[in-house]
Amino acid sequence: MAVGSVCFVLHSHLPYVLGHGRWPHGADWLNEAAAETYIPLLRELEDLVADGVSPGVTIGLTPILCEQLASEAFAEEFTGYAGRAAEAAEADAREFARQGLSARAAVAEMWNGWYKRVLEDFAGRFGLDLVGAFRRLQDGGHIEIITCAATHGYLPLLGTDESVRAQIRQGVAAYERHFGRRPRGIWLPECAYRPAYHWSPPVEDAQVPAFDRAGLERFLSEAGIEYFIVDSHLLAGGEAVGVYLDRFRVLRELWEQSRRAVPAVRAETGRTPHQAYYVGPVGDDQAPVAFFARDPETALQVWSGEHGYPGDEWYLDFHKKHYPSGMRYWRVTGPKTDMADKAEYDPGRIDERLRAHAGHFADLAAATLAREARGGHTPLLCAPFDAELFGHWWFEGPRWLGMVIRALKAKGVSVDTCGRRLDAQPPETVVALPEGSWGKGGFHWIWLNDWTKWTWRHIYEAEARLAKLARVYPRITDPRLKDAVKQLARELLLLESSDWQFLISTWSARDYAEMRVADHFEAFGRIATIVEAALAGRSVGDADWAYLDSRARRDDVFPDINPLWWAGGPR
Repeated sequence: MAVGSVCFVLHSHLPYVLGHGRWPHGADWLNEAAAETYIPLLRELEDLVADGVSPGVTIGLTPILCEQLASEAFAEEFTGYAGRAAEAAEADAREFARQGLSARAAVAEMWNGWYKRVLEDFAGRFGLDLVGAFRRLQDGGHIEIITCAATHGYLPLLGTDESVRAQIRQGVAAYERHFGRRPRGIWLPECAYRPAYHWSPPVEDAQVPAFDRAGLERFLSEAGIEYFIVDSHLLAGGEAVGVYLDRFRVLRELWEQSRRAVPAVRAETGRTPHQAYYVGPVGDDQAPVAFFARDPETALQVWSGEHGYPGDEWYLDFHKKHYPSGMRYWRVTGPKTDMADKAEYDPGRIDERLRAHAGHFADLAAATLAREARGGHTPLLCAPFDAELFGHWWFEGPRWLGMVIRALKAKGVSVDTCGRRLDAQPPETVVALPEGSWGKGGFHWIWLNDWTKWTWRHIYEAEARLAKLARVYPRITDPRLKDAVKQLARELLLLESSDWQFLISTWSARDYAEMRVADHFEAFGRIATIVEAALAGRSVGDADWAYLDSRARRDDVFPDINPLWWAGGPR
């Protein structure tokens, strides 16, 4: 028997950028992530399978990311991007050779070959279809793909339960369309959870009434979602209510319907992150939803640029770039080393460091699991990360992942998807989670502050306006007006993206994020005015119809969107 399970969960997400700029903010974010993270990860996962090692990784692909990766516009954008990058590296190699910088010229040649291979893999190995490549790995039983809210909307702060439900339902619908099955798990945007309670809008003058809100698990259960991920501090702050499977009829029925054995119930209410739990309270009319908590000790080793593996002196430095190509030719050197003092990158030293760090993680994980093993309980170690850490922020990360999977299996540690872990050892305890996220202080500060309050006023206004139109949507007979209401719903989903508040608060692309909020809110308002005028019997001019058509082409996502998801309106 394995000493325990490691569940790697890699969350892949980018906001909708196609048709909304290219550089420095826009489509090149998507191009960079595809070149540096998604294609290298796919390559590493497929290579593991070819060597007879099933990766067992859980991959989160957000619906809005899938919409972009599956579009013809992306294929054209990315092909041009990768080709230009290869040419830029080739030009650097010639210039460095002319200057007598032989070591740097060799790295430039490495980049030239690297981008050429990326382009070859994209067009050949993956057939211009990265979503399809992930789907084939899942269909082969080698990975599990989970979904997310449609546009990564920050669910605890949305103004109506209908908006929360619509984000989740669209996420499930898009997943079914792209992957041919229903998702078992979900990555809650920003790992943000909210229990049921009497909620008042957090922004003054929001024109949103206070009402009794359902916990997020209610909407997940309705959508057939079985589990989600939280940060470890939410579990530590939760109250174990001591309610077990035999206390709820619906828990027993769930396992019977799924032909899974009901586990023996133990009087265990400890809040260790090394087992899964059900989130509660659970109603008799509701299938239970499980959650996994991040293991804090091993997480620090991977994501921390100062204390973890990515900060090793020999790895490629993310920040220092050569002008004008944008290529990186320097190594980390030290976590506090000034840009001017960065040493040159030496690819020959990387394999040694990767083996050492993969071995260290495998040793640490095995020791943690051995320490947590007790009785009949086989412990788990959940390791969730942003996928873009692997390759984009930490260039060598995809190779490390492949090495650590091999190292763990060699130590008798099982690398399991979250779904397989639930099947093998279902939760026995229901825990009441507090409200929170991974953000500063574990709460909502990153997304709700003095810089971002205005964005929530826009969101709440648009939600209320769409709810009114959604209620009359079934009576609309004009196909153009029905399409207009669908486009209205798309603009609201794009407006709700949590990325905009994050970019504003962190100042990483503040002007761009503020522009995007204003753009989607303006588009929403203009389209809503067109629909309202037509419904009132007023004429709609050609210019308005032309605007609607242009917006539908620009924000061409979610063909299966259903305005009736918003029809319930605020309570």
